[in-house]
Amino acid sequence: MQLDTTELTPVINRLKRAQGQLGAVVRMLEEGRDCKDVVTQLSAVSKALDRAGFAVIASGLEQCLTNPEETLDKKDLEKLFLSLA
Repeated sequence: MQLDTTELTPVINRLKRAQGQLGAVVRMLEEGRDCKDVVTQLSAVSKALDRAGFAVIASGLEQCLTNPEETLDKKDLEKLFLSLA
């Protein structure tokens, strides 16, 4: 199933922010920053990636519902959700 890229602009922006956050984590580690600060930033990156993944799945589900020709079976949907768990 092809995703509509115009609907995914917020997801792309979220991923770009996460990319910047991850770069900050690497710099923090190289600079020997406090563990708590590093873990806090890692948590933020992780949440941003999870939210992006869920948004992609939601967009795909919406597409399946509005366009009956594009379907995913139950097993494929389950795999998608579990891949983010």
